Amino acid sequence: MNNYQAEDITVLEGLEAVRKRPGMYIGSTSERGLHHLVWEVIDNSIDEALAGYCNKIYVNLLPDNIVEIIDNGRGIPTGIHPKYGKSALEVVMTVLHAGGKFENDNYKVSGGLHGVGASVVNALSEWTEVTVKRDEKLYFQRFERGIPCGILEVIGVSEGTGTAFKFKADHEIFETLIYSFSILETRFKELAYLNRGLNIIFTDSRKEENKVSDLKFDGGILDYIKEIEQGQTPIMSTPVFMSGNVDNVDVEIAMTYNITQKETIYSFVNNINTPEGGTHVSGFRTALTRVINDVAKTQGLLKEKDGKLQGGDIREGLTAIISVKVAQPQFEGQTKTKLGNSEVTGITSKVSGDFLKMFLEDNPEETRKLVEKVLNSKRAREAAQRARELVLRKSALDVGSLPGKLADCSSKKPEECEVYIVEGESAGGSAKQGRDRSFQAILPLRGKIINVEKSGLHRALENTEIRSMITAFGTGIGDNFNGEKLRYGKIIIMTDADVDGAHIRTLILTFLYRYMVELVQNGNIFIAQPPLYKVSSGKSSVYAYSEKQLKEATSNLDRENKRYTLQRYKGLGEMNPEQLWSTTMNPDSRTLLQVSIDDARQADLLFDKLMGDKVEPRREFIEENATYVKNLDV
Repeated sequence: MNNYQAEDITVLEGLEAVRKRPGMYIGSTSERGLHHLVWEVIDNSIDEALAGYCNKIYVNLLPDNIVEIIDNGRGIPTGIHPKYGKSALEVVMTVLHAGGKFENDNYKVSGGLHGVGASVVNALSEWTEVTVKRDEKLYFQRFERGIPCGILEVIGVSEGTGTAFKFKADHEIFETLIYSFSILETRFKELAYLNRGLNIIFTDSRKEENKVSDLKFDGGILDYIKEIEQGQTPIMSTPVFMSGNVDNVDVEIAMTYNITQKETIYSFVNNINTPEGGTHVSGFRTALTRVINDVAKTQGLLKEKDGKLQGGDIREGLTAIISVKVAQPQFEGQTKTKLGNSEVTGITSKVSGDFLKMFLEDNPEETRKLVEKVLNSKRAREAAQRARELVLRKSALDVGSLPGKLADCSSKKPEECEVYIVEGESAGGSAKQGRDRSFQAILPLRGKIINVEKSGLHRALENTEIRSMITAFGTGIGDNFNGEKLRYGKIIIMTDADVDGAHIRTLILTFLYRYMVELVQNGNIFIAQPPLYKVSSGKSSVYAYSEKQLKEATSNLDRENKRYTLQRYKGLGEMNPEQLWSTTMNPDSRTLLQVSIDDARQADLLFDKLMGDKVEPRREFIEENATYVKNLDV
């Protein structure tokens, strides 16, 4: 410590801080962070659309994973900045927190508020080229890893205005440079829905045959909710759209009800997805509960014995899209996951409350169907509560009496404990014998658990295997979930490497996603990776976890002219305890896949499509994705 001097303090100048700590600005350097670069650039074009100056955006994925985004907005200013003595474009591209969105004169509302978007993309790209059409001139400037390659130049004349932003992400920063067409298309489609009339033309030119997605929705979020509800059985005859402006805050809400038991709310602020909701969602929920109670009582649909309808019951089966435009939104951090403006609560509540009250009073049949649905939800909740209380009365020690017997570990520290959810008694027996008893617990499940996507919570709680998991984890479920009571830091799903094993894993993940989603969000859920093959030659054996590893192992033996035997593992029970430990359970040698939710909305739709009641959407999904399936036993 005596050698710690003033000269040891490092100051990161310019964009050096971004390259040194990219995760602070884009979340990660994985595929998720790579796509975040595109979001930052297109958000600038969207802000031009919000300001009323842009109605067309071209996004091109070029060979070598180069991205080009072109808009017909006003174009980035090119004049000399009075403070920095260089072009405004260069300032925007090289100085953090430089932009035109800190004041309201140029942008009434904006998604990019921190002035770091363009400069961060520039810093994390191998090279960036910006072309601007403005003042009847065509301007151009190139940057390499954030550093200008010369000054801004005039390279020609132009008609109209706009900005073209082309960049190649830096391989020194990112783990992958390959963009996903579906991830990008999903976001662009969302932006087109949220900005009625905006045309986004997305082209993938990385292969010989271009893939083009031309996105424009004149119906806005009303078209959006109709797409989301495809395949659902509706309760309302048509989705409801409501909008209004209070104190310069624009509110748009589309909502409908279906026969499912889940609440689905997609919320946005200035086109930015807010997965954690915020004050705009709170205002809508408050108004919904108040209005439905008032109208149901006024129309005589609620009897005294029914009591007051609770918000949770009212929101079962609800699908809603809430989009607000706020001049000075207060987000939680650069990732903008939750809105904090307190004034928006009352504004959203007033707009939705006034419209909804009028709609329900003018449509008594819709009101009747809706209240009937809510009362059914109330009865199901009360039944589920009774079943839940029965489960919660059982202590963790009672699990031993259940069909899926828990073999607990000796440690009581959740952060060092892990529980394996194992398919079948046979594999469970091997896992119990092969495990490290100090920190590894084993919970065998018998057969396939109930599909909670099709059944209600009360039916799910009647399932012995689900009750075993709930009691073993210790957290409770749904509204009673308490993550602080989690008994195991890692919950590891270990199933056979065949179709049935994949189905069981999907059923367990569906249950966890619907009723213990915090475990997924907090990174507690993992999938074990048992080997697919054992290649034996003489006294030595090699395990292969993929077709590629198998090919490498057998090719080496073929070159050496050695004889070998090949065993395909289809069941965990085919391995003895020592083999199961060394291949799948030993922390020093195993491979675990951590389950995460990069896009909760897409995950929600996918679970609904694959595990829900409707056969047609599931069949279409299988047909569209069959060519991508790997390791499917037939």
